[in-house]
Amino acid sequence: MPYHSMRRKDREIVDAVTIDGILAGGRYATIALVGESPYLVTLSYGYDPELKRLCFHVAHEGKKLERIAADPRGCATVIDDLGYKTGECAHPFRSVVAFGRFRLVSDPADARRAMRTLLMQLERNDDAWGEMRLDDAARFQRFSVLVFEIDACTAKQGQ
Repeated sequence: MPYHSMRRKDREIVDAVTIDGILAGGRYATIALVGESPYLVTLSYGYDPELKRLCFHVAHEGKKLERIAADPRGCATVIDDLGYKTGECAHPFRSVVAFGRFRLVSDPADARRAMRTLLMQLERNDDAWGEMRLDDAARFQRFSVLVFEIDACTAKQGQ
């Protein structure tokens, strides 16, 4: 469901499977947070297609969390860089801009699911969870788990 009408309809991606694929294939998302001045930050993430959310691990305090506490609304962009074509002045890409709300995860089971989602997307190794001892509850005390629940998005491709 688009957030707004895209001007270049010839570049718009509307297929939900393709959009999920872009989000599931990325490693970094740039997030924009609401506040008294513009604030963007790029974070590694994992995408949970079943719950339509991006999952992050963050410090227990800082500017991101202050902004989210004041207003959880935000935006996230993921870009699938398909590589610059030297000599053609062309740079194929696909991108998704998602709109939604950020939420700190307090439920331990939900935090484990979010971290497993993140880890599996970044590590792409089924053994990484055990190797990093993430079944140990004490490990989760070192960081906070943040999710971005997607309400709507737009996606496009270009050359």
